[in-house]
Amino acid sequence: MAKLSLAQYGKDNIRVYKVHRNQETGVQDVVEMTVCVLLQGDIETSYTEADNSVVVATDTMKQTTYIMAKQHPVTPPELFGSILASHFVETYKHIHSAQVKIITYRWTRMTVDGKPHPHSFMRDGAETRNVEAVATEGKGIDVRSAIAGLLVLKSTGSAFHGFIRNEYAALQEVDDRILSTEVDCGWKWDTFGSVKDVEAAIPKFDEAWNSAREITMTTFAKDQSASVQNTMYKMCEQILAAVPMVNAVDYSLPNKHYFEIDLSWHKGLKNTGKDAEVYEPQSNPNGLIQCTVAR
Repeated sequence: MAKLSLAQYGKDNIRVYKVHRNQETGVQDVVEMTVCVLLQGDIETSYTEADNSVVVATDTMKQTTYIMAKQHPVTPPELFGSILASHFVETYKHIHSAQVKIITYRWTRMTVDGKPHPHSFMRDGAETRNVEAVATEGKGIDVRSAIAGLLVLKSTGSAFHGFIRNEYAALQEVDDRILSTEVDCGWKWDTFGSVKDVEAAIPKFDEAWNSAREITMTTFAKDQSASVQNTMYKMCEQILAAVPMVNAVDYSLPNKHYFEIDLSWHKGLKNTGKDAEVYEPQSNPNGLIQCTVAR
């Protein structure tokens, strides 16, 4: 006999842009995000019996997101995600869990004539600030903050040797190589009892994001990396030490390869080993290294 084992639904790719205008100074601040809302609860009959009386329409979720964005701060995203998720659990008694995912894009204020421009911005790379907030009835609010899409590269200071060698291993050991990756780093906060508890922690969210970003880049640059695994573990340790309210840190780092090109066929041109200057960036396949470090 068939049985519904999981049911959740929602609205994805809700595009939101909010501007704050300071009437006294004329300075404007902007935030652009993409929001996803997913609900769980007593909604089984909508699947099994075509009973739409338990359905909060996904368009309602979209409109609610816009209304909440108008009525509440959207920064830090941890707060807005918690407000929005809690709204669904508190408003609809048959909804027991609401998950809100937020992707915030980087609009950086332009400098014009040596001064910050009051209302002009530039998209500062593909990096995003991501948040997932889950409000669960009777439990509280679980929040994961993250950095995603931060593309980094260093042209030396990375090695990889001592790995298992057998009849299947073709990779050569190297004492120096290019190291590049696209950082996906997340950290989970201790569970918040309510939105008021999230509000009390507002200063901590930006501090944690700045610390995680600085630790990631500084460790990446300075570490004489024996492997991506060891470097990411060092990053996790430092973030846990810097942010006491965080209980776990995770990284997912794809290894973006750059291969030497043997040009010796052209008049003996040297371009390998210590003479390597021209490389071929690779798209795939690629290594993918992941870890979670908890207290």
